[in-house]
This record gives sequence, C-alpha cells and structure tokens, in this order.
Amino acid sequence: MHQTPSPLESGMGLVLPPIEVYQVQHLPIVKAYADKIGLVEAINEVVPTEMAVDPGTIVLGMILDTLSGRSPLYRLEEFFTHHDTALLLGKAVAPEAFQDDTVGRVLDRLYATGTMKVFTACAVRADRVCGFDKRYVHFDTTSIMVYGDYLLPEEAKESEGPFRITYGYSKDKRPDLKQFVFSTLCVDRAVPLWGKPHDGNASDKTVNNTLLSDIATFLAQHGVAPGAYIYVADAALVTEENLTALGDTLFITRLPATYNECGRLIAEAVAHNTWTELGVIAHTQPTPHRPGTAYKAYEGEVTLYGTPYRAVVLHSSAQDKRRQQRLEREIQASQSTLQTTARAAEQQAYFCRADAEAAAAQRRAVHTAYHLLDVTVEERPQYGRGRPSATKPRAVKAMRYGLQTTVSAQTERIARLYEEAGGFVLLTNVPTAGDLAHSAGEVLTVYKEQHGTEQNYGFLKDPVIVNSLFLKQPERIEA
Repeated sequence: MHQTPSPLESGMGLVLPPIEVYQVQHLPIVKAYADKIGLVEAINEVVPTEMAVDPGTIVLGMILDTLSGRSPLYRLEEFFTHHDTALLLGKAVAPEAFQDDTVGRVLDRLYATGTMKVFTACAVRADRVCGFDKRYVHFDTTSIMVYGDYLLPEEAKESEGPFRITYGYSKDKRPDLKQFVFSTLCVDRAVPLWGKPHDGNASDKTVNNTLLSDIATFLAQHGVAPGAYIYVADAALVTEENLTALGDTLFITRLPATYNECGRLIAEAVAHNTWTELGVIAHTQPTPHRPGTAYKAYEGEVTLYGTPYRAVVLHSSAQDKRRQQRLEREIQASQSTLQTTARAAEQQAYFCRADAEAAAAQRRAVHTAYHLLDVTVEERPQYGRGRPSATKPRAVKAMRYGLQTTVSAQTERIARLYEEAGGFVLLTNVPTAGDLAHSAGEVLTVYKEQHGTEQNYGFLKDPVIVNSLFLKQPERIEA
C-alpha cells in the first residue's frame, strides 16, 4: 500500500517518502530459522549456477510461500509482489525473479545436483546448530495422491525418471488416483534428516530393505557410529530379508498380527497374568474428553526365521477398537448361528426316547468358539380329540419326544479374548542391560514417538500446504 503526502505536509515543506505496508505475519520467524542454519548458503555451495538470482534464495522463497498457504510455480511472482523481499529474503529481489521458468530451472538444477546431496547439506548444518538427538532413528512411508493426466509408466514416452507415478496401495483410501510413495527418516521427535520419493506401487517392505543397506553410511555423515542408534519402524519392517539386512543394528518395531507368534505371545501373557504396570504413557496431558491410556507389559521371547528376539507384550486400557469391534461381531454371529440351530432342533419330534437322546448327543457336540449348546430331552404327550374332563386327567394317545435347548456363552473365554484384544507385541533386539539398555516401558515410549513422523505426513498432505501438486515431471516433484 502506497501513502502520499497530505496537502498540509506539502505546505509545511515536509515531503515524506512513499510508505509501503505489507502483512508479513509469521514469515520473518521462518527467515530467522533459515539464517540460523545457513539454508541459502548451504544450497548455493552445492548447486552451481550462473543465474541472476542464486538457487538458495529461490528455494527460500518457495519455503516462505509454502508456509503461508502455497501457490503454484506460475503464481510465485504474484506472491512476492505483495511481500517485502528485502525483509524476507535478506535482499531486495524483484518479483520477476520468481517467474515459473526460473523456478523450474532451479528445480532442474537441484535434481541434477542430487536432491539427497542438497538435503543432506542442509540437514548437516541444521544438526550442527541444533544438536539433534540421534539415538533413535524413525522411519515411515506414506502415499501422496495426484490429480490430472499422469501417464502410466508403460504409456509415457519420456525417459525413465527417478520414480514412477502410478496406481498402488493408497493410504488415503483413494485407489482410483495415481500416486507416489514418500519415505522419511526422522530423529529427535520427528525432525527429518532424509526423505525420498518412490514408485507409486512400491512396497513398504521393499523400501525398508533398500534403506537398511545405506543407513549406516548416511548416519556416519551426521557423526553417528554404528551401534550407537536404534532404528524404529512400523510392522512392515518384519520380513526375513529386512531382519537379515538389519544384522546387529538395534531396532524396535511392531510384530504384525498376521504372524501366529503374535497371537501366541498375547495369549501367553494373558494366561500368565504377571503384568508389569507401566501407568499412563503420553506426550500430551490427558483431558476429560481424552483420558490418558494406561499400559502394562509382559516380557517374552520369539524366534523368527531361526533368530531369537525380545518380545514386549503390551496391554492398553484403551484397547484396539478395531479388534474389539471384530470380536463383538464374531460373538454376535456365533450366537445367531447357534440360535438358528437350536430353533431347528426344537421343532423336530421323535417317536422314541432313544432317537431323541441320540439327536440330543449330536446337537451337544455342536458349538462355536464363543457359545455352547445345552440340549435336554423332554416328553411331548399327544392327547386325543375333545374337551378335557374337569374330573379326569386327559388320556395320552401317544408319546412323542423333543429337544429343549439353551445357548450359553463361554464367559471365561470371551473375557480372555477381550483382554487379548487390547494387546500388541513390540519386537526388538534392544538389550535389557548395558549402555543402550531399555526397559519395557522405555521401549514403548520410543515406539510411540513414531507418531511424530506420521504427524509430519499430516503436514505434507495438508491441502493448504503441499498435497495438491502443481508439477508433472517426477524430477521436479522430487526436487
């Protein structure tokens, strides 16, 4: 906004320069952090260019735009028309410097230099300034869906790119849209040190295996020696190939419920009932609407693919809602099935007691996982026609026999299964003694920090931030 001198000011001989007013909001804070870690300098050191505006400044401009609502590349110029570039970029830069062609060329230069090389240079500087805690390294992936006419890999005529945008397992429940998979490696409660896009149909298990072969070399760049960190990942880590690739690397993950050993360990913990109470473990304060979840633990051991591992069985007071709902559906289906069988059995009549007793024995053998069927034989006398006499008992014409049934729940078994529904198993090789020793409660606390990485994906998928991709070339998307 420009302000011109008033007539009074002009008459007094005061000529004030035009005043420009901008709404910068939180962006100077972002600029201060970029200066603190030397973001612009780090990028300029590794990305060679002879452009009028250095690539570090262009990248900083894109970051500022992203954290203020994000615009497509062709509107970056418009974005900086309404902002004080001298304040936000450290020097006056004409808005025309952010034309989409210019920004596109910078993205191409970033890809040509190597996106991981550029990111690592920035991450190393940030690590030196902030001193991140790198004892725990969290890995996770997500799928990012795209809109528009992205050709399938077999249809595209362009040369092979860094990754393929195609159909795959959608974590956003949108299998109708093409996507790519993005993985990150985080430390110190969700600070990303590494990130990489993958093919849209890439498996979490395969991505894990690829990273495990390079993780020691990568962490060495941040001064982390082998054996001085714990690798934390979700259940996709548990495959024979991944466990072999881990070798002596310490890790914490969740044992998939699809493994029979998972059910066995939980049943064993419930049967022994020698839990260790851990209390409420949460990163946020409990509220009346969201009370804290209390945990208890049981230490066990499991052998997978010939190698023994430590298994920490945990029970949550909040329980697994999905498993609990599935159990309730199974119990209802069990009761309904037996009730149908019981009604059919009660409608059958037998001419002799022996046949009825044989049928009763046969029906007693019918049961489900949650209910039993109790069957007794009852007499059903058949009377002749006519009104009963008030003084004489009715004459029995013939005797028939039927079955009386009662459906009863296996109360102890159902109670045990409900308790098992609140259990899950953490698989680890972290010792219980020594420098990197962790108790059961500490193992759970570290694994719960995996949620921070997932929260990062919530930011990445925010429609206001970066969920709506405005780029088509995979090279520029990676950059």
